[in-house]
Amino acid sequence: MKPDDILEIIEISRDTGKIRKGVNEATKAVERGVAQAIVVADDVDPPEIVMHLQPLCDEKKILLFRVPSKNELGRAAGINVSTAAVAIMDAGEAKKKLGEAAK
Repeated sequence: MKPDDILEIIEISRDTGKIRKGVNEATKAVERGVAQAIVVADDVDPPEIVMHLQPLCDEKKILLFRVPSKNELGRAAGINVSTAAVAIMDAGEAKKKLGEAAK
């Protein structure tokens, strides 16, 4: 799935569902098993900041997507700063798109 599609899912989820912004919030959402999907930026420096999310998502059977830029991820999440990770709690009207992305 293209990064633009993933960012669009975040925007729709932000407006019609629920998202959590930041690595700490994303980590908590995965650990509690309440996240539908996690989106991580590839340009996180140092990469160790988000490295734990992949094995955690695998363990909890939660989708993990990657996008190229923290800035784009922050913009899609509706904040004026970059963010390394976003948790989609409720996809809202993007539920169908998220389902397609899971295939």
